[in-house]
Amino acid sequence: MANGLQDATRQAWDRIVASDPGLNRLRMALSGVLAVGTTLLVEYGVGRLIGAGSRGTLVIMLLGAVVGMMGSMALTGSQVWPKIRTAVFFPVAIGVGMVPSVLTSGHHALRLTVFVAVMFLAVFVRRFGMAFFFYGFMAWMGYFFTTFLGATPSRLPTLLLSVVVATVTLLLLSTTVLRVHVGRTLRRTLSAFRGRGRAVASTGADILAAEEPTRRMWRRLHGRQVRLAEAALMAEGWLGEQDSTPRGRSATALRRQLIDAQLAVEGIAAAVPPLTRAPAELRAVAARTMRALATSEHDAAVRAARELRAVSTTDEALAGAVRQLAASVQDFVAIVRDWTDQGPGEKHHAEEFEPAITLMMGNLPGSAAVAGGVHARGSRWNPLSRLDLNTRQAIQVTVAGALAVLAGLAVSPTRYYWAAIAAFVVFTGASTRSETSIKAVNRVLGTCAGLFAALWLARLTAGNTPLILAVILACIFLGFYLMRVSYALMIFFITILVAQLYTVLNQLSDQVMLLRLEETAIGAGSGLLVSLVVVPLSTRDTVRGARATFFTDLAVLLRAAANRLGVPGESPTGENQADEPAEQQQSPDGLSRVLDQRLQQIQLIADPLTRHPTGGNDVRWFRHRLVSYTACASYARQLAAGLRHVEPDYRVEGAGHACGYLAAVADALAEHRPDRTTPGIDRDLSLAGRALEHPTTPATEPVRHSLSRLHQVLYQLAKPGDMAADPHLLPETEPAGGTGASAGWESTPDSHDGHRGSGGTGLHGFVRDTAGNPLPHAVITVIGTHGQQLGRIDADDRGTYAFPELPADAVTVVTSAAGFVSDARFAPLPVPGRAQARHDFTLSPTAARERRGAEHADSGCPRP
Repeated sequence: MANGLQDATRQAWDRIVASDPGLNRLRMALSGVLAVGTTLLVEYGVGRLIGAGSRGTLVIMLLGAVVGMMGSMALTGSQVWPKIRTAVFFPVAIGVGMVPSVLTSGHHALRLTVFVAVMFLAVFVRRFGMAFFFYGFMAWMGYFFTTFLGATPSRLPTLLLSVVVATVTLLLLSTTVLRVHVGRTLRRTLSAFRGRGRAVASTGADILAAEEPTRRMWRRLHGRQVRLAEAALMAEGWLGEQDSTPRGRSATALRRQLIDAQLAVEGIAAAVPPLTRAPAELRAVAARTMRALATSEHDAAVRAARELRAVSTTDEALAGAVRQLAASVQDFVAIVRDWTDQGPGEKHHAEEFEPAITLMMGNLPGSAAVAGGVHARGSRWNPLSRLDLNTRQAIQVTVAGALAVLAGLAVSPTRYYWAAIAAFVVFTGASTRSETSIKAVNRVLGTCAGLFAALWLARLTAGNTPLILAVILACIFLGFYLMRVSYALMIFFITILVAQLYTVLNQLSDQVMLLRLEETAIGAGSGLLVSLVVVPLSTRDTVRGARATFFTDLAVLLRAAANRLGVPGESPTGENQADEPAEQQQSPDGLSRVLDQRLQQIQLIADPLTRHPTGGNDVRWFRHRLVSYTACASYARQLAAGLRHVEPDYRVEGAGHACGYLAAVADALAEHRPDRTTPGIDRDLSLAGRALEHPTTPATEPVRHSLSRLHQVLYQLAKPGDMAADPHLLPETEPAGGTGASAGWESTPDSHDGHRGSGGTGLHGFVRDTAGNPLPHAVITVIGTHGQQLGRIDADDRGTYAFPELPADAVTVVTSAAGFVSDARFAPLPVPGRAQARHDFTLSPTAARERRGAEHADSGCPRP
């Protein structure tokens, strides 16, 4: 029983570590509680020392707590001097907000006008860096706090003294007990990465153990790979911190190991789909291997992997999946052991390491990093839409704040500030109108849910000051800890905190809390309305901007690969690339991490579009695209790993030239919308396919394989419409002997997609020419969401084709015939058990065929 309890405890802690890379949320929550608690205690002593009285001491304590709460988030990191430089301006920022509030005392209309103006300035100054984000927030809070108290000029010195004392207290805490230990944080982040890798293996084992894997299981498998990539990016960010790496290790070496470990986990996930069709005995061994890895039983996992290698099967797809799973498990175990079993070693010499990502308060950056370069809607007629993001948001906050104040005053002349707070906060950390709308709704939901809990707890804690303080600190902890998990939950606990404060002030009642809900709904509604009407930033436009940056960076990586393979300076298409020499010399590993960051930004911004079919968007289409972008990043990572073992060799110019052609494709994809044709893109795809047919050396074969897979995904993304009739545009060459309609569909060994066996669905249709005649022997190829070939058959004599079983997901169907323009079409498939999908194709003749037909018609010969 003791062992069972120990295992349960270990698994629970493993989940906590995996859910919070680097324990950053836990550290932030503990820092907030300690900062607020210590500041309250110190300010209480200051109030007693200066004889402020009970109410004056309470005001000083509340103001100090506000400074402690905001300052604990601002003073993150490990360096002392940056914290000092930031903290020294806390009193200045709050004073800038307090002074105009005091000066406008007694002039209600003027005070409200200045309140809105301070909102504008608080957002406008964010352009000057992260420190000014907090300075602006503190200035706004200083104005609000002074207005809320109705402070007069005589009380200003006491309030500023409270701010100075809180700043000094917070600075001492942040440079001592709350100082971030970057080495320890990196180790915890690596532990989270391992935990998320084990979660992928656990999900794979569940799928193999299930009789009929559900779509939810496959989505969970993909979602856990996304979370794994997020942990890898956070580790990349911490690697850039000074003295973060263990002794004897370099940041570059750890980056390479992280990439290899991520590829190993992706290899485990990629082996799952074909293994679902394996015999029960083989599935059981594979599931046991994954389960051992998921429970950190490394020796058992390695033994099971060796057992897998000994399994023989005549199915080449299954054999490839078995080899891939066994090798991936052994690679992951080897890397994890190297991380955990390392000795003290000698201190590694200083190196130049440029991380691909800069963390914001220990977290991945938000959408503002992309949204800053995107124009708002209406830029043709509205000059405000062409302003930068910070100025546009300042205008939005000003308009929303003014509306909230006016509407809030109509509801309550004394509690209108709750509406103003809600309008101000919904624009914090949100860039697109979807993000702002979701945040506004969550604020109302969190307030509504917290209302009932707040009133119930307030009755329990009434008159018990120690219990009130305990509840307040608990709410601060939970609010900080859940901030990045659920904004609604954070507001839930903030509502409870506010109720406890009103209990201390003897102002709490059911009517007051109900009024808070009404004012919050007014402010959130004002923010939502303004985000949709006033210089709105479209989520789709922002996704396009992130997508363009993604493909641009993919092109940079491919040109760096071409340079590595002996094709420097100029792309094979003849375009001069002299303006990118520095980028071409960068490490492919670093460039692949840049691409991973771009992918994470796309996933973050497009998340609302993949969850809710708002505005007529196709949820399945967006999910299909995101999976394709994920495949691009994965194959680019494989390419970077393969390039480590390749010396510049002009004998492999085929792969080098293929990199140049694919870079041109990526550039073209960065410039066009997915639903529009890009001239010349099919030519570059065709040339890349021909270049990849050149012979390679054993050392460059992994590079060629990665480029081939990348070529397939780019082909799928290029244009789901007319394509030039070129055999090199097809994703795979037909195996020797060909495949007829009876061959059904086949899966490649490194397939990523899911839903095999009984979880599939069917696809059928006709292939005709523009005159309605059937096209026998037309080739129909089905491409999965990761660019892998799922099936390839020939149409029969009547022009019909049928795939009896395919994954129950979106695919791309490519149809080609000699003398006709190929057609590629995105084809969402129905849920298993329902009617099969039908997609008919009409192929147009090529220009050469039409000329020959005209010549035969003129000569009286039959049309070919």
